[in-house]
Amino acid sequence: MSQSHARTLVLMFHPDMSRSRANRSLLHAAAALDDVTVVDVRSHYPDGRIDADVEVARLLAAERIVMQFPVQWYSTPPQLKAWQDVVLTRMFYMNYQTEGRLLEGRPLLVAATAGNKASTYTETGANLVPLEALLSPLRVTAHRCGLRWAEPFLLYEANTLPCTALAEAGRDYAARLRQWIATGV
Repeated sequence: MSQSHARTLVLMFHPDMSRSRANRSLLHAAAALDDVTVVDVRSHYPDGRIDADVEVARLLAAERIVMQFPVQWYSTPPQLKAWQDVVLTRMFYMNYQTEGRLLEGRPLLVAATAGNKASTYTETGANLVPLEALLSPLRVTAHRCGLRWAEPFLLYEANTLPCTALAEAGRDYAARLRQWIATGV
């Protein structure tokens, strides 16, 4: 795994990785790939104070960006929103010419886990909308920042999957990342 110049950067936004089986399984699968660097953002900023200089440099060094997180109450975890406020606001509103413009055109993949079944994310299900619809704010953000949106990787029933299914999900995630890295889609 390349640390100096990751071609693919996976940013993990989980409030408590010690309690996550699904995101941990996905993260380990991603970390095993060549030229992929994974960053557990919370472990770098346990006090919530995000270092914009570090994060901007990390983004600009990557050729591709993955945002991985659990969906919580129909949204992203608070740290992802805080990261966007600090990093993307700086890059695209304060330093567009020297930072934001340089990030444009990079592909972005969202990898999201949800605790419920896929069938609950329908118009007739308990959650009323597809999980992809809940990711719309990220898709709009990607568009605003000039990032190329890729079809998200979604994992349902994250809280209850048996170990064998989690291992399979990790293999599926690694395969999806390899395909995305090779083809850009």
